[in-house]
Amino acid sequence: MEIPISGFMYHSEDSEPMHSHQLYITQWDGMPVQGHSHELRGTTSFDVGHNHKYAGTTEPSPSGVQHTHRYFTFTSVDDRHRHQIRGVTGPAIRLPNGGHYHEFSGFTTVDGVTPHRHSYGGRTSL
Repeated sequence: MEIPISGFMYHSEDSEPMHSHQLYITQWDGMPVQGHSHELRGTTSFDVGHNHKYAGTTEPSPSGVQHTHRYFTFTSVDDRHRHQIRGVTGPAIRLPNGGHYHEFSGFTTVDGVTPHRHSYGGRTSL
């Protein structure tokens, strides 16, 4: 039995010989598969005399099933530098009245005249 599937892939920035691509299915057996994204924003930890703000949108993931989202963004420029933020959210946390959010946390890249990194974390939008 064959089931027609449609979708798209995100290109990996990984330059390793063995890498993978994320496949997002947009149609399964002729029926659309709903996808969604979340916004994330916050302020990093205060280190080396400053902090940074960040905001971004997660990559889309399918709706109606347990899932996570990948994210990537840059911080604001403070103290003449910025950092990258990237990671994968935790699983969906369902709300009693419908909808869900994800928790996320991690560390920025190491940058700055005095090389350092910041921690960050929070919850995505609903």
